[in-house]
Parts: sequence; structure tokens; C-alpha cells
Amino acid sequence: MAAVQIGNIQLIRLASGETIIARPLTILGLDPGLAALGWGVLHVTGNRLAFVACGTIATSAAEGLALRLKALHEGLCEVLGTHAPDAAAVEETFVNANPRAAIRLAQARAIALLAPAQAGVSVTEYAPNLVKKSVTGAGHAGKEQIRAMIAVLLPGSDPRTEHAADALAVAITHAHLGATAARVAARVR
Repeated sequence: MAAVQIGNIQLIRLASGETIIARPLTILGLDPGLAALGWGVLHVTGNRLAFVACGTIATSAAEGLALRLKALHEGLCEVLGTHAPDAAAVEETFVNANPRAAIRLAQARAIALLAPAQAGVSVTEYAPNLVKKSVTGAGHAGKEQIRAMIAVLLPGSDPRTEHAADALAVAITHAHLGATAARVAARVR
């Protein structure tokens, strides 16, 4: 089997002589928050990662909760429509000592889970420490370490906020672990 990369398309010549075209898998990573929801999109072809886009959907604390959730949903639906991901990955919530903040974060997470599901995109969740370990090799890595590894793994990416950087880290985690989970699931069946 031989493979040739042409832009984002990979041509694979099988042992039978047949050539197939492998389109990249598009992954949307999400770092949910009520004030700022980070998103990052990458293409995966085989074990190759390619940066596509990233950003942050911000809301104002001056607006009511319903309007902030609406803004997150509309912004995320726009990202989904623009990039048409094949899969989405969402960072799970860490335990928060402030019950009010925890509830608001949970509501923002609901938007991050709902919007891709409404678009027919499969959604997987990852714990924050697993994301850090997957990207940096250390489960308690700092924001600077995450940004440094994103620059190495996704040349050309320059996330402007820590939320966008975290979202790219979640997408990278899914690229690394999602394929492994799919292979394991296929063997179990």
C-alpha cells in the first residue's frame, strides 16, 4: 500500500492496484464557557494533523442568561455550517466550588453538546487532564505548555485566546484518542 498526499487529499494505492481517495476527517474541538466558548477545527489524514481555523464566541455579562446562551448557540451553529465537521470533541467540566458558576458552565456545556448533535455530528467528551496529557504528555500542564505544543503540532495556528487554544487541544486529543477508541470498539464487536 502506497500513499500520496496532494493538498488535503490523500491517494492510497492498495495492494490490489486499486487507488482510493481519502478525504481528511474534520474535527471540531470545543472549550465551553458562558463568557467565552473556544472552538478549533483541524483536518486529520492518517496520522497527519492540519490546522484549519479557531476562534472564540464571546458573550457579555451585561446580557441576560437566555441571550448569552442564544448567542453561543447561534455562533456555534455558524461554525458548524462553515466547517462541516465529521466529529466534535468537548472538554468536560472540572469541579467548581461555586454552585452558581458550575450551573452556568453546565448550561454553556449543554449548548456545546447540543449544537453539534443537532447538526448530526457525533460528540465525544474528554476530561481536562486527559486533554493536557494527550497534547503535552503531562496531565497537569499549564496553559503555556499547551500553547507551545499546539504550535508544534499545528504549524500556522495562532489561537488568539486561551479558549481557542484549549479547543484546539481538545480536537488534537480526539484525533489521537478517537481513532484508537474506534479501533478498540471494532475489535470488541
